[in-house]
Order: sequence, then C-alpha cells, then structure tokens
Amino acid sequence: MAAPIRRTAAQLLKKRHFTSSSAFRNRPETATDDTNVVRSPYKDIPTLNCTANDFIWQNLDRWPDKTATVCAVSGRGYTYAQTHKMSMLFAASLRTKLKLREDDTVAILLPNVPEYPCILFGILQAGCIASPMNPAYTAHELQTQFETVNCKAVITSKQSYPTIAAALKSMKKSIPIIITDHEELPEGTIKYAELAEDMTIDTDCLKSVRRGPKDIGIIPFSSGTTGFPKGVVLTHGSIVALNQMIADPEIVAIKETTATYQTVMPAVLPFFHIFGFNVVLMNQMSLGCKLVTLPYFKPDLFIQSIAGHKANCLFLVPPMALFLGKHPAVTPKHLETLHAIICGAAPLSPEDAEAVVAKNKNILFRQGNGLTETNGSVSIGRNTEVNYASVGYTLGSTQTKIVDVGSGQALGPNQEGEIWFRGPNLMRGYWNNEEATREVLTEDGWFKTGDIGKYDEKHSFYVTDRIKELIKVKGFQVPPAELEAIIRTHPKVMDCAVVGTKDPITGEAPKAFLVLKPNQTVSEEEIKEYVNSKVIDFKKVKEVQFVDAIPKSAAGKILRKDLKAKYC
Repeated sequence: MAAPIRRTAAQLLKKRHFTSSSAFRNRPETATDDTNVVRSPYKDIPTLNCTANDFIWQNLDRWPDKTATVCAVSGRGYTYAQTHKMSMLFAASLRTKLKLREDDTVAILLPNVPEYPCILFGILQAGCIASPMNPAYTAHELQTQFETVNCKAVITSKQSYPTIAAALKSMKKSIPIIITDHEELPEGTIKYAELAEDMTIDTDCLKSVRRGPKDIGIIPFSSGTTGFPKGVVLTHGSIVALNQMIADPEIVAIKETTATYQTVMPAVLPFFHIFGFNVVLMNQMSLGCKLVTLPYFKPDLFIQSIAGHKANCLFLVPPMALFLGKHPAVTPKHLETLHAIICGAAPLSPEDAEAVVAKNKNILFRQGNGLTETNGSVSIGRNTEVNYASVGYTLGSTQTKIVDVGSGQALGPNQEGEIWFRGPNLMRGYWNNEEATREVLTEDGWFKTGDIGKYDEKHSFYVTDRIKELIKVKGFQVPPAELEAIIRTHPKVMDCAVVGTKDPITGEAPKAFLVLKPNQTVSEEEIKEYVNSKVIDFKKVKEVQFVDAIPKSAAGKILRKDLKAKYC
C-alpha cells in the first residue's frame, strides 16, 4: 500500500510551475501536429506518483470530523474519518474473507448512497478494480457487462439483487454478492456491515498491496462512438490527472473546507456515471465537500435537498437544468444559496442557462464537455467568465484540435470539424477490445471524440453536433446498435434502424424504423413491449414507424441521417 499523502490541494497546485506533464508530450508527433493544435490556457499539472485512493485521502487530517456524505432521504451519513476507516476495513475484508487480489474486478450496482465512497475506495485499497454499473439495468444488460470484465464479486442492494441473481444464473456463474441493506437478506448473500464494520479485522494485510499510477483503477462502460457498451480502462494515474486538472484555481467551483467552512453539494448525478464519479464524488471529496446523496432524481426531493441543506454548488445534466429554470415549482428562494452550477453530458442552449440564472443572478453558470474515455472532462470555462454557449477551454496539460472529417486536416478558428483530444486523463483503451480502441485512438495519442465542434479566436470551444450514432437521453448514452440487435430477434421483423429524435424533456429519444417480413403484421405497441422489456428506462423506444426499406450505403451501413431527413 502506498504511503499516505499529506499535501494540500493548494500545495499541489503551487508546484505546477516546477513540473510539466509528460504523460502525452513524449509521444511521437508528426511534423504537422502543431498546426492548429489548441493548447490549454490553464497551468500544467504536476505528475503525482499516487493512486486514486491515496489522492482522495491526502487531506484527511484537515477535516476528519466534517461530514463526507449524508442521505437526502434518511439522513444517514458519515464523517470523513468514518468513511476512511470503513473503506480500510472493507478492503481488508475483501482480501481476507473473500480472498480477492490485485486486478480482480468488483462490480458496484448501487444508487447514490452514503456508503458508496466507502465501498469504492475500499475496492481500490484492496488492489482490486472497481466497475461501476447502473443498478437499474436489466439482467440482459448486466450479463454482458459481467462477462466483459469477468466480475469476481458484486456489491448491491436488495432492490437490484433479483436482477443480478437472474443475470448470474443465466451465466451459470456463482460469485459473492454483498448487500448494503441492514434488514434480512436473501439467502447466500453477504451483509456489507459484516465486512465494513468488523473492528476485529486486521488491516495490516493491506501493507502488501502494491498499486501505482499505471494500474487500472476503474472500468466504467461507454458505447464509444457507436456499437455496444465497452469497458473503458481508466488507470489510477488518469483519474488523478483529471482531478488535478479540474481543481485548478481558475476552474474549481467550490472552496476547500476549513475549520469554519464546508461547501454543501447535492450529489444527484449517479456515481456510476463518469460525470458523477469523478467530477462530483472524487473531486468534491478531495476538497472536503459535504455531499448530500440523492438515490434518485425526484423533483420534490431535489428541491428540498438544495434549499434544506443550503446547497452552494450543483453539477447537473440538461434535463435537471431545464427543470430548475422552467418549472414553476422552483422559486428564487430555493436557489438563493447557490453560487455555481456546471452542466455537462449533453449540450444546453444559452436560453435555458439564462432561465436558471434569472432565478438567482449570483449563480455562475458554466457548461463543460467530456466523455467516459476522458475521465469525464475535456474542457470547462473559467470560474470568472460567463459564456453560456461555450463548453470552455481545453484542460491543463491537454491539447485539442478540430479535424476535417474528410481530409483529416486540423482546422482553424470558427471552422467546424470533429473534436480530437489528448492528455494524461485519457483512457488506456477499451477492455479486451483492440479493434474498437484502434478506431478512436491514434498512434500519437489523439482521441477521436465523435463530437462536431469549433473554437473561436480566444480558443473557447463549442459543441455543435456529433458524428457518432449515439442517442443522448438525459445525458446517458443509448447505442442504436444495441436496440437494433434486440429488434432483429423479433420473428416478424426483417430489418430495422434506430435513430434519436428531439425530445423537449429528455433531449433525445429512440425511434425505431422497421421493415416487416412478407405477409406479416405487428402493432407498434407489441414491438415497444418486446424491446422495452429488455432494457433500462432511458433506452426504451418511444416511437415505432414501419417503412418499406432501410436506407443503406454501398457498404451496408445504415444511413441514419437519411431516415431523419425523411421522417423526423
């Protein structure tokens, strides 16, 4: 186990002018790489030789008795010292009681609950790899993810247990299932408290754990630019790099905790999503923030958590921002303690941002841009600027360019093309999927985001469209290919295609186009029930249209833009 770090975030940031990041600068570049490559206006980050769990606890001695997490529903919560202690006990139990070892993958299927950090950092402390997954996924969806990362254990709640048990039964696999609930548990499961609250466990076993920046920390899932969900390999070093970047004094949204002050933030973005994991859980806890965990988004609960806990800052996705700005139930009184809001995961119009700020002129509203493959962030604006249309500047120690999709040439200001990015916060690649990795990562370290955008003369970036096929529903990725694969198994369907259509509430919604087999009839509702019973809510097909043929290229690729142009 690496030695604990006791440097403050301020001290780390002050060292930036002594150390430059070499995580990607030493990679080979072509002679034309510097042409129209946009470098960050923010300072380079120092290279830290530590793990993500070391990083999060570096300032533990500064705020041990401050609240780390508290549940917005039950009021149950833990201090930073309690969270750290429980994570260490949990780690020791994983190694001694479950015999887990370095690089064993442990899935977390939980909503945002106060125990989530204890579990996550316990897994990392044990030398294992954490794989955050959506607890609302169906057995069909979970089976794919369990098989992909070869799960050795699962941590979940009683609510998700039946689905997990069904997935494992289908796989004919038996692994430990740890349940966080305190009441009577399903037979054969393990009570979380028996692992995390066992004061008799000897934590000395953790001294033998050897993990460093190059080791894998987490494997979340992303559909990339197209296709089925893939495991994204994020190392400890890449996680730490991202958290250093967004802790820059010119970027950071909150103040560090002191003896007399602590920022309060409702944690409504799910921790299994990279935005919630890194930008909310990791970064805010590294600064000593009090996280009010919301296990689900419910309007009344959300408003109550903001006003009742006197929240100072919010991280949101567009549907949540739309709710704050447009819903009459949200009054200026509810938002009066807020001073910062950052919105990400999908574009939000300037008018919708202005609607939120109209209820509290003191709110600095910013948009950011990022992907799972970049640890959740590519760009963000300064905390002293107002530009509701922009997603800000490329992060410290990173580079971004706009590439013409046809020629591959880097473009200049105000020219639209695909956004390419590189930096030390990039993923290593997709887990056991070299072909998919090669499609998005170039030999000299550029990541092809699949987003269409541009930058202005001040090097501020704008996302204008996307070339990737993913449908964005409430900030979540919905790969058309996944839904199409399910539809094609219907005995009456000959061909199909799925596209995203605009939706005023969710941003986009899946629409399916179907070609039926000769002499077959089927209703729209039957198709929707067939597909939607196999997927989580945000992936559900909202509309079905029957057509004579699916437009395709000479190579057989579905021409989704043609479908949209003709029918949407």
